[in-house]
Amino acid sequence: MPTIQQLIRNARQPIENRKKSPALRGCPQRRGVCARVYVRLVWIIN
Repeated sequence: MPTIQQLIRNARQPIENRKKSPALRGCPQRRGVCARVYVRLVWIIN
């Protein structure tokens, strides 16, 4: 059990939840997140 002085000097850090896939955090393509869907119409010119 830490003393009061130790807790004042160095406060307890909250436990962070670990991400399941930290490697995919910067890549929305690999995560499968679709930001916007476009519909392209192809015009056939006679």
